[in-house]
Amino acid sequence: MRTSTDHAANEKFSAPHGKAATAGIKSGSAPERPSSARAIPGRLLGVFRSLPGPLVGLIAVMIVFSVMSPYFLTWRNLSNIVTQNADIGIMAVGAALVILIGGIDLSVGSTLALSLMTSAWLFRAVGLPFELCVVIGLAVGAAVGLANGVLSTYGRIQPFVATLATMSAAAGLALYITNGNPINDFPDWYLALTSIDVLGIPLEGIIMVATFLLAAFWLRFRPTGRALYAIGGNAEVARLSGLNVTRIKIGVYVIAGFLAALAGVIVGSRLDSAQPTAGTADLLNVIAVVVIGGASLSGGSGGMLNTFIGLLIIGVLNNGMSLLNVSPNLQPVVIGIAIIIAVLTDRASRSRQTA
Repeated sequence: MRTSTDHAANEKFSAPHGKAATAGIKSGSAPERPSSARAIPGRLLGVFRSLPGPLVGLIAVMIVFSVMSPYFLTWRNLSNIVTQNADIGIMAVGAALVILIGGIDLSVGSTLALSLMTSAWLFRAVGLPFELCVVIGLAVGAAVGLANGVLSTYGRIQPFVATLATMSAAAGLALYITNGNPINDFPDWYLALTSIDVLGIPLEGIIMVATFLLAAFWLRFRPTGRALYAIGGNAEVARLSGLNVTRIKIGVYVIAGFLAALAGVIVGSRLDSAQPTAGTADLLNVIAVVVIGGASLSGGSGGMLNTFIGLLIIGVLNNGMSLLNVSPNLQPVVIGIAIIIAVLTDRASRSRQTA
């Protein structure tokens, strides 16, 4: 004889025709995953694909070095990465602008050395006030840039050849001024450019970031800055559109020369010395920063954000390899591999966009 309890239990377990049936639960099949859960991996993949390629590379490199060295992710080390590469970053801004218009500047390192030695020689041998000497040094850098611009426009010489010639001439003049001897002992205010911090941030790092921001603002919001993309894409079409292509190109080379001289100010302040060979070995790093940042050597594409990320990649690679005691002779090899990977990745990305 069934009790009331058994009868209730039977009713309870024989009720799938009610709420369960209306909920759509089918016999012998698992419940479907919510659409929001299925969308999460797709959204993450979409976010990952939307990130700039250089940024993905920077994150990957930082993860690798943070795992391999406990000293990498410290504030002191990260600030060192910025300060040690401030001069390269400033030169890279000028080089990126030149590459943006379809040119190239091989003379940035020699321009740095010549402007720095000119300032130091005027201060030590002639006795001019050092403030004036620094201004003259900056003017010398702009003059080298002017020569590059005139040779590549009015002279109709390929930018590679023109800047190769000025690179050789500037390097020779930097050695000739003082017979290859360095000059030391500069004023305290000059040394303070690389020895003081502002809110915990080195002043030379602030100067470099300000240079990037000014260049980015110019490219983004000023007509002459946006014209650089048009010239790099097709100079003849830009000319027919009413742009003074020759004047803009010369102006870009002048800016590149001036920024190389500004980088020389940073180098001289950091070393408290003017070396006639200073900056001449930085050309590979400068070009690597721009290329890894995604700028096309054919012109017309690039930007300051990706160039800054490229600078951080080069800085992180050099810093991380030093922390891991990698031979300095092998570090340029790694930089060369990074350039090849960046170019191949950029080419594959452009092919996908075209498709």
